[in-house]
Amino acid sequence: MDMEGSFYQNSVKKESWRTVLTLAYQSLGVVYGDLSTSPLYVYKSAFAEDIQHSETNEEIYGVLSFVFWTLTLIPLLKYVFIVLRADDNGEGGTFALYSLLCRHARVSSLPNCQLADEALSTYKKDGGSRPDKSVGSSLKSSLEKHKVLQRLLLVLALIGTCMVIGDGVLTPAISVFSAVSGLELSMSKKHHEYVEVPIACFILVCLFALQHYGSEAMFADLGHFSQLSIKIAFTSVVYPSMILAYMGQAAYLSQHHAIERIGFYVSVPEQIRWPVLAIAILAAVVGSQAIITGTFSIIKQCSALGCFPRVKIVHTSSKIHGQIYIPEINWILMLLCLAVTIGFRDTKRLGNASGLAVITVMLVTTCLMSLVIVLCWNQSVFLAVLFILFFGSIEALYFSASLIKFLEGAWVPIALSFIFMIVMCVWHYGTLKKYEFDLQNKVSINWLLSLGPSLGIVRVKGIGLINTELVSGIPAIFSHFVTNLPAFHQVLVFLCIKSVPVPYVRPEERFLIGHIGPKEYRLYRCIVRYGYRDVHKDDLEFEKDLIFSLAEFIRSGISEPSKADEMEKDDEKMTVVGTAMHIDGIQLCEDEDPDETPGTSELREIQSPVLARKRVRFVLPESPQMDTSVREELEELMDAREAGMAFILGNSYVRAKRGSSMIKRLVINLGYDFFRRNCRSPVHSLSIPHASTLEVGMIYHV
Repeated sequence: MDMEGSFYQNSVKKESWRTVLTLAYQSLGVVYGDLSTSPLYVYKSAFAEDIQHSETNEEIYGVLSFVFWTLTLIPLLKYVFIVLRADDNGEGGTFALYSLLCRHARVSSLPNCQLADEALSTYKKDGGSRPDKSVGSSLKSSLEKHKVLQRLLLVLALIGTCMVIGDGVLTPAISVFSAVSGLELSMSKKHHEYVEVPIACFILVCLFALQHYGSEAMFADLGHFSQLSIKIAFTSVVYPSMILAYMGQAAYLSQHHAIERIGFYVSVPEQIRWPVLAIAILAAVVGSQAIITGTFSIIKQCSALGCFPRVKIVHTSSKIHGQIYIPEINWILMLLCLAVTIGFRDTKRLGNASGLAVITVMLVTTCLMSLVIVLCWNQSVFLAVLFILFFGSIEALYFSASLIKFLEGAWVPIALSFIFMIVMCVWHYGTLKKYEFDLQNKVSINWLLSLGPSLGIVRVKGIGLINTELVSGIPAIFSHFVTNLPAFHQVLVFLCIKSVPVPYVRPEERFLIGHIGPKEYRLYRCIVRYGYRDVHKDDLEFEKDLIFSLAEFIRSGISEPSKADEMEKDDEKMTVVGTAMHIDGIQLCEDEDPDETPGTSELREIQSPVLARKRVRFVLPESPQMDTSVREELEELMDAREAGMAFILGNSYVRAKRGSSMIKRLVINLGYDFFRRNCRSPVHSLSIPHASTLEVGMIYHV
């Protein structure tokens, strides 16, 4: 009964009742798909074959009571009415709660955070109305001061995330296998296992093979659901329907003790058993598809926040945001799912495994939610303690019961989570060490400016984009590049594509741009900010937005700092510039007409290198006379754009420095280096311009 991956919803908006009811209907298959298939296997997992020896109905009614109060207290009370309100600007889940905490207390795991990021309109939410300043502020300061507490918070979030990924393996297996278990009623007990497993495996292979086509034909994106629509769907349809389903099975079992097989299909009348079997299989497919897509989303979040190796992310829908597909993860999940299905061959051990994964995520959510109550909602610590004691004690009982069945299948989610946890921790640790090396070995801007306007080297035509994770200073790969090849482009842009701990960054706040040195040097710093749920544009769209933003920054006439020491304070001189669709100044237009557009003042026509028939133009609005220096800078930018654009990328080889411990050498030299060589490069994972890419090799001793 996994509710964790289900709450990827937008905040409540003023919507018509028709829209709300439509969203509520759509959420039945998406948000509650895997939860709604639980009646297929709960009773069978609880009783196995022991019910036929029972002379009373106490055990049956006891299990029904457990199911009723579990559904009432956990999904209904905890998630629908409390946790659902702790959305991260419309997004939910373990990492969404973590990112929400990161913004209300400075505990973010991202190394290149800036004060300018906190000015984003989506960065902070309003707190509650009853602040507990004494305890809440002391808790916040403790988290911000002690690195150990920050690491523990990150590890807690990673544990919940790994269990969600593990549930992405177990839920499709148990849902599909339970759905096809109805075949056992139409054949002998000796032969039904030889049919169920191959059919279940065939359905799973088809499910994962068709995953890259998306699901947009079946339902809308999870992020399009409002809180109200999810509450209506659960309270009015899902909750009463599931209670009735469990009651119906309990009623049948109470009247038929001496049955050989226990399961959902036993209580279904024989006349409608085949239609119900078909509906159950379809419901299992929809629920499995939803949890798989949710797994893709949470891995994308982890990758954006530097806690998972870079992977290829394919957007399966051009209209519906959030429908993504990750090929590597899809096939890994399929192989693991087939392995547990073939290995276990029964719903009891699959249920034990899935139950431990789900209850662990619930415990992690309870812990994170207690911090959200204090730090984000500014409520009393008493309420947070009451929340964690009430729900935590219930979930701890289920957790201990699941651990007892460790050897009966519960070891699987622990093993899977341990593997994914190692991958995440190794990648995060290596990423931090690599950034620290960049930070310690960056070149001073004053060193670059001391070379004079000509910089003492040849300036060739075109635009050079220097990829870096630094938000200030000159990266070491640039000095390494200049040392070996003393020439670079007439316009040089130090480009930092960074993630911020918010789900979305508004397009009008996407770019931070500033000068490096005097204007005549034609050196710029451009920081492109993305949220962990943002869609990265392809290279052509990104290139167009980047050039436009630079042109708009130049047109705005921002002057460079007058003192050299102020040039090191990049945050103070960066300007927020929007994309081409959200600025009223310079505009870009594309057409096939070479003639000048009447009534506009354009500087130069730029030929697109890929789309030969289209012409991209800077169009200036009617305004007072433009400053001569600004016009010259714009003309040089357009000349450079016409000459072409090159992307200079650092290809780093990370090694542990001498004297490092054995564990550090294993983590860096084997683990991180293996993931770095086998994961996607920034060119492919971030969809940055790579028509002309130059890689600069460099060894990092961390």
